[in-house]
Amino acid sequence: MRISELSRRSGVSNATIKYYLREGLLPPGRATAATQAEYDETHLRRLRLIRALTGVRGLSVAAAKHVLDAIAECQTDTHRLLGIVFGIWPSDAGKPETNGDGPPQESPEADALIDAMGWSVSEYNPARQVIDQTLRTLRSLGIEYDWQALLPYADLAARTARHDLDRLQTVTDPLEKAERAVLLTFLLEPALMALRRLAQEDESIVRYGEGPDAPQPDGPCPPGHE
Repeated sequence: MRISELSRRSGVSNATIKYYLREGLLPPGRATAATQAEYDETHLRRLRLIRALTGVRGLSVAAAKHVLDAIAECQTDTHRLLGIVFGIWPSDAGKPETNGDGPPQESPEADALIDAMGWSVSEYNPARQVIDQTLRTLRSLGIEYDWQALLPYADLAARTARHDLDRLQTVTDPLEKAERAVLLTFLLEPALMALRRLAQEDESIVRYGEGPDAPQPDGPCPPGHE
């Protein structure tokens, strides 16, 4: 296909495609003339992955190039490929990013939760630090919360992860699998939070409300009952 068709099918402008070609994110097409080239489905899949990495995951062009280079080195290793696009192994196919020269920071509460769940998780996974930092913040605000309180959420997360990877199981092309993983993970996260809000409202009605068909208050709080 010509670059115009590649642009139409990918949703990426001609100018942006040419920029990706100059920066090495997209390999050159097969030259058909001095200023013309033909592109194939591999270019289309790679272009869609670039768009997912920069537009959805929010990576810079330089960071996206590192991810693409790493993916090219481990296309047959699905576990490592997914780790790269999720940000656990972002820039080197053989080594995780350590955010410095030393070992990863300690995360005792995340460690305890991971052990309790029987999970196999890289010590470099940044989610470890998120868990410990969140629990410390809650306690600093006077809310007694520890890793054990997260176990019901961890059970839900395990079921969600199984569902996520089930959706990738039938995808065989590495570039398409990586794109699908980025889209399903980063685009679905706001929807998952929205589902939690919907469920919280429903549960609140069940426990404290008068039912979904009851008149809704006009202001922020319902009128008091005599």
